[in-house]
Amino acid sequence: MELEYIKDLLSCNEINRDNLLTLLKTEARLINIHDIMQASAFLINDARYVQGSYRKAYIEAYTLAFINRIKEVKEHQTDDNEYLDIDEVHEAIILLLNQETEASGVDSFDPAFFQIYKIISLYTTFIVKEPVHPVGTPFPGGFKVRYDGENYLCPVKEVQKDNPRAVCGFCIAEQDPETM
Repeated sequence: MELEYIKDLLSCNEINRDNLLTLLKTEARLINIHDIMQASAFLINDARYVQGSYRKAYIEAYTLAFINRIKEVKEHQTDDNEYLDIDEVHEAIILLLNQETEASGVDSFDPAFFQIYKIISLYTTFIVKEPVHPVGTPFPGGFKVRYDGENYLCPVKEVQKDNPRAVCGFCIAEQDPETM
């Protein structure tokens, strides 16, 4: 299966974890330090809209996640031929591409950010089976994404799962019952 871009997955009737990882690695290898710096600058600029009391933690969590996850994607080794639910993969890709299209019409659009965002979102969800927002990611009210030993729990999953500007709809995290 020869895939060049994430959007090419929309033409697939099936895909296994190894094929998806190969595609994500190919795209991740195109990300360089300049792209990561540009995406980090975008996040920092975008954080001006984040509540002041947790802005610093927000910036730190997101920029570290971007840097660490892209490095992780590039180095990830697996031998997992498990087939993924192609409908779930397609839904995730369509959502990400729609978000990118919508954002591309805005002056502050950053293609490097969106490329990293797409790679990381698909990688965490379908390859490592972790939430898109890493454990410890802060949210308003002092809440954080957490792992209870069995499940990843998110304080905003229910509120954001149908938001077309969020990846919560396909993220594996469950709503944290302590924040309902």
